[in-house]
Amino acid sequence: MDRQIRTALHGSLTALVMSWSAAAQACASCGCTLTSDWLSQGLAAEPGTTLSLRYDYIPQTDLRSGTDSVDRAAIPLPTDREIERYTYNHVVTVTLDHQFANDWGIDVQLPYYQRPHSTVSEDTTAPSYSNTDGFGDLRMTARWQGLSRPGSVTGLEGGLVLPTGKFGKSFASGPEAGELVDRGLQPGTGTVQAVGGIYHLGAIAQEVGYFVQVGGQTALASRADYRPGSFVQGSAALNFTRWRGFTPQLQINARVAGKDSGSASDRPNSGGEQVNLAPGFSASLGGGLSAFGFVELPLYTRVNGYQLAPKAKVSAGLLMRL
Repeated sequence: MDRQIRTALHGSLTALVMSWSAAAQACASCGCTLTSDWLSQGLAAEPGTTLSLRYDYIPQTDLRSGTDSVDRAAIPLPTDREIERYTYNHVVTVTLDHQFANDWGIDVQLPYYQRPHSTVSEDTTAPSYSNTDGFGDLRMTARWQGLSRPGSVTGLEGGLVLPTGKFGKSFASGPEAGELVDRGLQPGTGTVQAVGGIYHLGAIAQEVGYFVQVGGQTALASRADYRPGSFVQGSAALNFTRWRGFTPQLQINARVAGKDSGSASDRPNSGGEQVNLAPGFSASLGGGLSAFGFVELPLYTRVNGYQLAPKAKVSAGLLMRL
């Protein structure tokens, strides 16, 4: 394979391991449909192991209904619906990825959440506050790249999200002090979920790589009267390898999320659709270490009921090839 084509392809491969990242669950709280699929680092066609540490900041401050923002000041209190004020998601995800000396690879991700949250519950006038933190659900997937051809990589992915995160966190202060925080804001879902998808990576030209992927996630059962909504998402991205050691990338993503279910869910205020644009970069730091950073901006957002959504999301991290 031509060296420049191979470099462009490797740039696309370096753009793919954290798809289905646990950060998606961070924004799944309260039905936000932002996807972090656009950020993927570390998947490579050649055998090897990568370890990455990634930080996601998702400030959900924009109260929305349908496709419109809601003016909180225009809502008289008390009211018969919950009026959320903010949710600041801080997520650190550790990912271990290994490609065997054949078509198979495995990927394991564990997130840690810190999530300050404030809301005015129905029939109250004062805000309640929580700050849930803890490890989230462990995601384990396998991939098979046996459909690949010279100059491109095509793969299938499947696995499980295991309910390792706790879901019993409570409000710390305000009228709801001592009451359980909404299940969508808990570190864990409490449910086993199946994930699956397909992806394709290649090079359009000597200095332009691309990848596309489509997949979904669904809970296999409910737990403690809660079942998170299923979702389907897709991404398409380009990266540019003109500059040695520095690779700009641009991605567009779409996600459709179903409503949560169960008596412990906030079903009317969950689920929706979103399309996002994500410019970013990856840069080699030498010695097998690379850094990456992205900003994700919503192009279109539609939510069911009343939900908080971010106006932007920032992701950054380091990846080491072991």
